[in-house]
Amino acid sequence: MGTTVFQSLFTTLATLAALTIGAASAHAQNPDEADFPKVVIKTSKLADNFYTLEGTGPVPRGTFVEGGGVGTIGVLTGPEGVLMVDAMFGALHDKIVTAVKGVTDQPIRFLINTHVHGDHTNGNEGFARMGVVIFARTEVRDRLAHPVGPNGATRQPPPPPALPVVTYSGPVTFHLNGEDVDLIHVPRAHTDGDTFVRFRRADVIMAGDVYRSIQFPNIARDLGGSLDGLLDGLALLIGLAGPNTKIVPGHGPTVDRTAVVAHRDMIVAVRDRVARLIQQGKTQSEVIAAKPAADYAAKIPQTETNEDRFVGAVYADLKGGR
Repeated sequence: MGTTVFQSLFTTLATLAALTIGAASAHAQNPDEADFPKVVIKTSKLADNFYTLEGTGPVPRGTFVEGGGVGTIGVLTGPEGVLMVDAMFGALHDKIVTAVKGVTDQPIRFLINTHVHGDHTNGNEGFARMGVVIFARTEVRDRLAHPVGPNGATRQPPPPPALPVVTYSGPVTFHLNGEDVDLIHVPRAHTDGDTFVRFRRADVIMAGDVYRSIQFPNIARDLGGSLDGLLDGLALLIGLAGPNTKIVPGHGPTVDRTAVVAHRDMIVAVRDRVARLIQQGKTQSEVIAAKPAADYAAKIPQTETNEDRFVGAVYADLKGGR
């Protein structure tokens, strides 16, 4: 976007966002966020005008987080304003804003949600109140607007400002601050609304939770995720990355392409082991008890249930399909 076009588009979208704000509460906090004051935002510079903000420290139970802090935000800076990827939790809003101000005096103007989970979208409302325009896949807005709990139970939706203002179902490119930023659709992988965000000149890709460098995968089948889609998404990520590309996972340290290849190969190996156990007539409980991913567990920091959740999801996907 040239500066004039950028300013015109921003003014229009910011006006639309402001109309939805009303008198909603500032930060959309969850009731179980008592430990968030202990979270520290760590800033890392990956390129001349690109930074990551990583939430580290203890987090409360029940907040979509399973080890490894509260996720990672991407920040593109420059004279045309800040483009941010993901929002963490509303309770961390002030800390995130302070961290952004630590690297630029320009306003935050755009926010991209990589997927629907609360550790990436719960902070949306606070940024919308600042006039930030939120972008996400159509599926993300739909799931935020119509949340479903366990066993299909209806849940209370977030206030309107928390919803993305602009949605898309195909590729989108920002031309901003001398950078070309690609929003790349990833079908039915971690969820049914995943996006990779590629910064071409910085040679950085934000992978969301399609790839986590510290955990076994989370195939959120209840949110449209699938084993085949996850493998296809990782193959796409590997194909997009070059030898020097910095890949920023949804959780965990930044890695290079070889780490993603190893992660993909691990999933294939576990899938094949689970398939053989299914052929032997094993139930899901028996497959989980057989520990088909045990040799990888020591190499992947995880919570107590992370390995079993992954194996159970692989079984369910292979056994039941869609």
